[in-house]
Amino acid sequence: MLKSYEATYENGQIKWLSEQPEITSARIIVTILEETKPQIKRRFPIPDMAGKVKILGDIVSPIVDQEDWECLK
Repeated sequence: MLKSYEATYENGQIKWLSEQPEITSARIIVTILEETKPQIKRRFPIPDMAGKVKILGDIVSPIVDQEDWECLK
């Protein structure tokens, strides 16, 4: 059965990040994961919508009064 263990490799040494395997000798396969910086994706408005959108409410207050909510009746 294959098991995975997380470790880092620095200056020829393996440093275990989680549990260390309880074995004295084994054949291993090493996969190197390149560290990448998270990419920030900027969102841009759709040009076709420019000047055509009307904001009816915000995230703090609802558009409709609470008295008009059917689910509260």
